Amino acid sequence: MDTLKWRKSSRSNINGGDCVEVACLSAAIGIRDSKNPDAGNLTISPENFSALVHRIKRGELHG
Repeated sequence: MDTLKWRKSSRSNINGGDCVEVACLSAAIGIRDSKNPDAGNLTISPENFSALVHRIKRGELHG
């Protein structure tokens, strides 16, 4: 997935906080840790990604 265009989360900060990057695949969304991109990534369907983002924005998921 090195040729993909990864985008960093708008919630990432310049101090090296929790950073997530996403990339659009042909039929899925790739998610990885921007501080450790070689550690691998997770792929989920666009529908599940949308549901995940909505749950995060509503504060339903806590780390």
